[in-house]
Amino acid sequence: MPFLRETEYSAEVVWLGRVPAGQSLRAQPVETLEFGFDGVQGERHEGLNRASCVRVSNVYPKGTEIRNVRQVSILSAEELSEIAAAMEMDKLDPSYLGASIVLKGIPDFSHIPPSSRLRAEAGLTITVDMENAPCVLPGREIEADHSGYGAAFKPAAQGRRGITGWVERPGALHIGDRLQLFVPDQPLWQP
Repeated sequence: MPFLRETEYSAEVVWLGRVPAGQSLRAQPVETLEFGFDGVQGERHEGLNRASCVRVSNVYPKGTEIRNVRQVSILSAEELSEIAAAMEMDKLDPSYLGASIVLKGIPDFSHIPPSSRLRAEAGLTITVDMENAPCVLPGREIEADHSGYGAAFKPAAQGRRGITGWVERPGALHIGDRLQLFVPDQPLWQP
């Protein structure tokens, strides 16, 4: 009996981006991404392991080497539109958010369960870590091009910032591909 349940939901890949290694979070739009077990080669978030950050500071001292479950940042086109509207912008470019993938078609995307899988028809599979809480870094990228809007990002993105994940099965992803959503087949935790 499988422990992952295929859902009725799939999503179209409408945008792909590559975040070069370095200081900036800004992604460069691309038509195709090739994912290995360590993410996208040469990309800012590449690696099997990473240094721990503030997100896990109650578990590890900052800088502790841990498994990299943040190789990929996936956003929802629908939620990006909601963030833009809350910021009073016509459109929000996903490159400002350091996005790897933008999908269209899965409702309430930022809240899909951890350990869900997003599988492409050709086999690439990404395991969901968890919701990606908004931080100030995208606001800085937005502010650089749209003065006066950067500070509005973090509150506007609450609950809509997408998810992070890691590559479970390598492969290529192209604009127009579809990802099928599988969720853990278990009851919600109710201590």
